[in-house]
Amino acid sequence: MASALAFVAVLLAAAAAATSPAAVAATTLTIQNLCPHPVWPLVTPTSGQPISDNTARLDPNSLISLAFPPTPWSGRVAARTGCDASASPPAGCETGASPPSTVAQLSVHGGGDVAAYSVSLVDGFNVPVVVSPQAVGGGQCPALGCVVDLNCDCPPGQRFSDGAACRGPPEYFKGRCPLTRTTPGDVEPVPQSCRSPGELKVIFCPPTMLTAASSAAAGDMLIRTVVAAS
Repeated sequence: MASALAFVAVLLAAAAAATSPAAVAATTLTIQNLCPHPVWPLVTPTSGQPISDNTARLDPNSLISLAFPPTPWSGRVAARTGCDASASPPAGCETGASPPSTVAQLSVHGGGDVAAYSVSLVDGFNVPVVVSPQAVGGGQCPALGCVVDLNCDCPPGQRFSDGAACRGPPEYFKGRCPLTRTTPGDVEPVPQSCRSPGELKVIFCPPTMLTAASSAAAGDMLIRTVVAAS
């Protein structure tokens, strides 16, 4: 009888470990810089513990990976540019440390089971950003964001820091980047229900962004689709 009870106790302990939050593989946040200049990612939690010390510098074509906690987490990711490279943490940044800046908004519920994400231009724009789920477990997981350099045609009265960022207006942002949020109550015109993504990838300056030269040749700067980078 004692041995039978011990066996049941072992089974119950194994089941509890398998279903506990610590046993669930956390979703990974990967931040990739494809801009032609360095960026200093700023990851700010709005709910949950910090996952970055925000000291990393990403040179062109480099990336970092961060682990989300097994408990619910939400936060914002922005690209700081023109920072003092000799300071730690980065200081004197030209853009990204405060508005106007492009912001990726992320939320992971319970060890990566369900993810929600968006790219917000409510605070303005400084670099193109796309959020692209990878290794998706199921549901609808579109790549969302802005692949257009909105600084090049920013209305003169809305330019910031010698054209390194743009304050708006919302209709200017929405017309060129419809898969972003440009007002506090805005949502994207595509459905999202993303389950168990193995990785959420935030890409600064994705390769499909239009430059001022190419947009002039095309006659506009409209984004037709957003394609996830591999």
